[in-house]
Amino acid sequence: MTVDKTQGFLANSIKSTGAAAMMLALTQTLYDEGKMKELVAKAGFKAVVTEVGGKISYDDFNEKINRAVIGACLNSGIITKTSNEIHAVIHATEEAKKGILVSLNTSASLALKIGVARDDHWISVALFGKSALHYMTNHERAGLGVMHI
Repeated sequence: MTVDKTQGFLANSIKSTGAAAMMLALTQTLYDEGKMKELVAKAGFKAVVTEVGGKISYDDFNEKINRAVIGACLNSGIITKTSNEIHAVIHATEEAKKGILVSLNTSASLALKIGVARDDHWISVALFGKSALHYMTNHERAGLGVMHI
């Protein structure tokens, strides 16, 4: 890969909606999130970040995360209220959840940051956070879903 040193920090790393969404989900502070949103926008992507968490069952988690992602996307204007755009977001979210739900106990607590990025043809949903049965046994987890709009 050729590196363009004139682009600035991480600019060469944000070349797809998937990379943009994951970088947003990995931010740990509001300052870092704001800076990453600037980099993602500069790369030409629309983006939004949200969070979900709590002690959840499998069904509760599925419903909670779908509502959070769709709501954030609609409220930020990343998608419009059309069936093809909502369908793409749901599929990307479902794919991302597979990385989180691998061997997850049904009574675990989750704290997840969700990054969503899109361009004209693709939308990506990235999940990053921690799960635990006890607050002292956190495990980091990540998931990424990409879908054509």
